[in-house]
Amino acid sequence: MKKILDHLTPKKVVMGIILFLLMFSVVSLVIVVNTYNSQFPRYERHDDTITATLQYASLESDYPRNLVDFYSGENLLQGYLYESDYDRGLVVVAHGIGGGADSYLPQIKYFLDQGWRVFAYDATGSFDSGGKSTKGFPQSILDLQAALKYIQTQETLTDMPLLLFGHSWGGYAAANALHFDYEIAGVVSVSGANSAMEMVIEQGEQMMGGFIHVQYPFLWLYQRMLFGETASLTAVDAINKTETPVLIIHGTEDEMVKFEGSSILAKKDAFTNPNVHILPISEPGQNGHNNLFKSKASHAYIEEVNKAYRKLYDTHDQDIPYEIKQSFYATLDRSLAQDLNAELMATINAFFLECIK
Repeated sequence: MKKILDHLTPKKVVMGIILFLLMFSVVSLVIVVNTYNSQFPRYERHDDTITATLQYASLESDYPRNLVDFYSGENLLQGYLYESDYDRGLVVVAHGIGGGADSYLPQIKYFLDQGWRVFAYDATGSFDSGGKSTKGFPQSILDLQAALKYIQTQETLTDMPLLLFGHSWGGYAAANALHFDYEIAGVVSVSGANSAMEMVIEQGEQMMGGFIHVQYPFLWLYQRMLFGETASLTAVDAINKTETPVLIIHGTEDEMVKFEGSSILAKKDAFTNPNVHILPISEPGQNGHNNLFKSKASHAYIEEVNKAYRKLYDTHDQDIPYEIKQSFYATLDRSLAQDLNAELMATINAFFLECIK
């Protein structure tokens, strides 16, 4: 050991440290790229014959829509423009990751019933839009920005107040849209994260523990390579750039975007915009990431459905044939399964109405 130490000159020590850091950096970047990309796959349209979601086919006669398309970068996105009997304003719906515009048919139907016109779209890598993957959290900002640019080209839409409604991935995008030069009357952000880095680190802690913080520089670099300056945008900065009314809603037991962690609402003390309203949802069973939209009746019904499905699952030795799944879901009351939290939606509607006065 002494002979080895005798041969370690300061120059060799420095070179060894540099070599180690280079190897560590290369390995870390490879791990970060592979792990990051795996968290943002493409999401195809769900098979609604074996889920309890609302089916647009059953709503089409009462809620007609026009299919439109527009580009976000190199990907062609599918948009849906719903007409309504009233033109109070245009509500743009930005969906959460893992879903698409039709994942929010209950909310879209509600807005239409209140007299709003609605524009929704499938984001990059989602449902009927192009893209090999959803790419990353900042992609939702770029897609919403592309949707707003498209709306600006439509004469029938530009004369109406513009309102944004987003949940999760879309909630983060809706708030961050205030960074850009659009005339927005109001924003409702539900379960949104403040920034892409905060969200990625929070999710990374669940996967890798404290080691994720060692990878922070490589995560920052990779997101910057993918999205440029968009990767560094924060909802708080966007909200404070204007006096646009913003309603921030978040469940206190959100399991995806932590209420006291990466959420926009957690930064409430940093708001300088005088027109920010916050609504923490603490009602048990309705204070998570997705369940806050559903009524108590919906939760009770879904619990019954899950018990029945579990019996079917056990009967078929954990391998239910596809046709039997279809038969099971064909009997469900989809309207009840997707029944909305009336109080929450009324609060959102009242906020929008106040925004256009």
